[in-house]
Amino acid sequence: MTAMQGFHHVKLPVTDVARSRDWYARVLDFELTMEFVEEDVLMGVAMWGPGRTVPIALRCDPDRAKAMSGFDPIAIGIPSVADLEAWRDRLTESGEKHDGIIEGHAGSVLVGLHDPDGIEIRLYTMDGSS
Repeated sequence: MTAMQGFHHVKLPVTDVARSRDWYARVLDFELTMEFVEEDVLMGVAMWGPGRTVPIALRCDPDRAKAMSGFDPIAIGIPSVADLEAWRDRLTESGEKHDGIIEGHAGSVLVGLHDPDGIEIRLYTMDGSS
């Protein structure tokens, strides 16, 4: 059996691709790398997080986006508690609602950050420290 190399990308359903694309870019510094246009309608995008380490795809699927509202399918790794605190401060200063940093099972985690469809995006320390 051959080894796996991690995730190629994570795909999330959204109700409005342009609105979600803009939110991920503004709030989490994701960069647009590709758009998927079908019959002249923007149906999806591919984006990279800072440092090109977190690939994400957003796909127009309103029913599934509604069903996932309140769920937390993604925990983005942040190198250290100090970096996580910097993210918290940045989000707070920009007026982006979140519930702060808590101690998770394997490190510190910023909770309560929701994308435009209510899907929770967590920021989790990678070093396991809390």
